[in-house]
Amino acid sequence: MNSMPVVSVYTLGCKLNQAESESLAARFEDMGCRLSSGNVADIFLLNTCSVTHIADRKSRRLVRMLRSLNPQALIAVTGCYAERDGNALRQCGADVVVGNRDKMSVPEMIESRLKSMRAQDIAIRTPGRVRSFIKIQDGCRNFCSYCIVPYLRRDVFSIPADRVINEIGNRVACGYKEAVLTGTEIGSYNDGDCGLTELLKRILKETGIERLHLSSLQPQEIDEGLLSLWETPRLVRHFHIAVQSGSDLVLKWMRRRYDKERYKDAVDLIRELVPGASVTTDIMVGFPGETEIEFRESYNFCSAMKFSAMHVFSYSPRPGTHAASMPGRVSEKIKKERSLLMLALAARSTESFAAGFIGQSMPVLWEKEVKADSGIYLGLTDNYLRVYAASKYGITNTILNARLLGPADCSANRILRSCTRGNAGELWS
Repeated sequence: MNSMPVVSVYTLGCKLNQAESESLAARFEDMGCRLSSGNVADIFLLNTCSVTHIADRKSRRLVRMLRSLNPQALIAVTGCYAERDGNALRQCGADVVVGNRDKMSVPEMIESRLKSMRAQDIAIRTPGRVRSFIKIQDGCRNFCSYCIVPYLRRDVFSIPADRVINEIGNRVACGYKEAVLTGTEIGSYNDGDCGLTELLKRILKETGIERLHLSSLQPQEIDEGLLSLWETPRLVRHFHIAVQSGSDLVLKWMRRRYDKERYKDAVDLIRELVPGASVTTDIMVGFPGETEIEFRESYNFCSAMKFSAMHVFSYSPRPGTHAASMPGRVSEKIKKERSLLMLALAARSTESFAAGFIGQSMPVLWEKEVKADSGIYLGLTDNYLRVYAASKYGITNTILNARLLGPADCSANRILRSCTRGNAGELWS
C-alpha cells in the first residue's frame, strides 16, 4: 500500500481548461501525489465548463457519479461552472468549489487534507508525452451577446513571454513533441512589446519544440505578418476560426466583430500563404431571431467555405447574457433539424478535404496504439488529418512520414471499432 494520495483530474470544455488542468496535475505531483486517469482515487479535481446548459449538466452528472463510486473521496470542482453556480455543485456532492480566479491555488487549499490521506491500491497511469497545452492568456472583454465566458473569466491578462518560453522548454525536456498555445482569446496576447507574432518567433528560436500549434484565432487577428511564420514546418497547418453564423444579420445580433466578407478574406489569406492548411470552425444554429432565411444563408456560407471540420451546436441561453432576453426564440424541434443539416454538411466537408491529400506523403505525429497489442496506431498529420497505420514497431510519440492511401472505415474493423473515420496511411522513412 503506497502512502501517497492518488489524484484524478477531469477536464471539461476548452483547450484553456486542458492547459490549466495540466498545470494543476503537475502541482499535485510536486506535492507528492500520484496521478491516475481512473474513477477510483482519493481526490478528484473537476475543471468545468459552462458554455452551454449541456456542459453544466455534464459537470453535475460527473460529480454525482464520482460521489457514488467514492463516498470517502475529496471532490474539488473549479472552472467556469464552479464560478457561475457553486451551490448546484455542492448539492451534487462536491466538497470544495473554487472559481476561476483562485483555480490555480486548489492544490494548496486542500494540502492539509492531503497529508492525512492514505492512498488506495490502484493502477497508476503514466501521463502521455505527446501533446501539451500551454496557457498564454486568459480573460475576454468582447461580450458577445450569447457568451457567458467574459462574466466568468473577468480578469484579462497575458502570461509573460519568458515564462511561456520556460514552460515549453520544460515540456520538451519531459518528451513532449507538440505544444498547443491556448487562452480565452490568444490573438490578444500582449506582454509589453511582445504580441502573438513576436511570441511565436521567440518560441521557434528559443525552444526545441517540434510542433507548435495555435488553439484558435479571430478573423480580424490574421494578417500577412503572422502567417509569414508558417514558412517553418514546425508550425502546425491548422487554424480554428469560429464563424458562429454565416448571416451578417445574425453576426450583428451576436455582437461579433466581423462580417462574412472579413471572415472570408482571412480564410482566403490563410489558404494563399499556407497551402494545404486545415481551417476548422464553430457554427451555431437557432440563435434568437434566426429565421429559415438566415439559416440558409449561414448553411450556404459554410458550404462555400469548405471547412475541414465544423463543430455544430445549438444556441443555449445563458442567464445574464444579452441574448438570453432577446425575442424570437427558435423551437428545440427546429434547432435539432437545422443542427442535423449542418452536421451532414460538416461530414461531407471533412471527407472532401481529406480526399484532396490521398496519395501524398505527410509527416505524422503518432499519438497512441488504438488498442493494446493491436499494432494499429493513430496519428495526426501536420494539417491535422486523423490517420491510422499498422506497425510492428512501437511508434508512439514519434514524427514519421506516411503516405495516405485512402479512407479507413474504422467501424468495419474490430480493432478500431471505437475510432472515428479517418485516413489509412502507409509508413515510410
